[in-house]
Amino acid sequence: MSQKLKVGILGATGMVGQRFISLLENHPWFEVVTVAASPRSAGKTYEEAVGGRWKMQTPMPEAVKKLTVLNVNEVEKVAATVDFVFSAVDMTKDEIKAIEEAYAKTETPVVSNNSAHRWTPDVPMVVPEINPEHFEVIEFQKKRLGTTKGFVAVKPNCSIQSYAPVLTAWKEFEPYEVVATTYQAISGAGKNFQDWPEMEGNIIPYIGGEEEKSEQEPLRLWGKIEDGVIKKSDAMVITTQCIRVPVLDGHTAAVFVKFRKKPTKEQLIEKLIQFSGEPQKLELPSAPKQFIQYLEEDNRPQVQLDVNYEHGMGISVGRLREDTVYDYKFVGLSHNTVRGAAGGAVLCAELLKAKGYIEAK
Repeated sequence: MSQKLKVGILGATGMVGQRFISLLENHPWFEVVTVAASPRSAGKTYEEAVGGRWKMQTPMPEAVKKLTVLNVNEVEKVAATVDFVFSAVDMTKDEIKAIEEAYAKTETPVVSNNSAHRWTPDVPMVVPEINPEHFEVIEFQKKRLGTTKGFVAVKPNCSIQSYAPVLTAWKEFEPYEVVATTYQAISGAGKNFQDWPEMEGNIIPYIGGEEEKSEQEPLRLWGKIEDGVIKKSDAMVITTQCIRVPVLDGHTAAVFVKFRKKPTKEQLIEKLIQFSGEPQKLELPSAPKQFIQYLEEDNRPQVQLDVNYEHGMGISVGRLREDTVYDYKFVGLSHNTVRGAAGGAVLCAELLKAKGYIEAK
């Protein structure tokens, strides 16, 4: 690609905004040219606005340090500088819905990490390997917004990434009842141990809103487009508990599954290893070559050993075995701020570009 698409990051100073910036450094298709944040950061350089709050383990990219932070609320001004934006704004749900649609109405595609539009009926919520066909609903959304190029697309919650792809790989065996307990890293709350010292050596058995997301969002991924909206699937029931644990990055899930067509363990492992989607076929820049890996050792997956599998874009599965109450149980692990947040959104944007939904203005 001779010329990179110009990208803006909305909410650029927060943890997910920082992750977008670090992932997009030297990206072959996209270049961050605009950073936008709250009015209190506007007018400062990005380096000044972030100050000592840079939370990534890699240094702040030189290319963004001297960019002047724009006011995210000055929609027309920000939109005029870019081909599309990634959204990681920290606002109320209603404010996020309004500002993301305002950007879309300037004919600027919005690829969002936020939850606000995940249940808007004509907004696609996509894991590119699972439901890329949901991008087709964008044409109906454009009619509602009155746009020709502008739209909003979102990625789902970080907590489901460690088990929804696994259940998708096993679809032909008709999983119909699932119990999942997720053990979620503190970076999912936008924090590290310096910000949240009380998490050291601690577990908190509550994450606001997370259980409903973990139970319902996979059903939307597996849904169908009907009459211009996405209708969620009713083929499965999922119940979850979501627990905050003293881990920096990486959400682990312990999952129990019942199947209508009972497979063998060997069949289940084979389906995991073979599972791939459009990102792999198209060799998108951020796509993991092997989406799901199966680990035979009894003590895997482990956060310290496996969270960065495929640069944080792959899923690690282990401890698959028959259960005395359910048919099978397993443990899954995914990187919550890479595959589960900014990286998942970047992969969505790559697929949207490959399919012609995002292009230079």
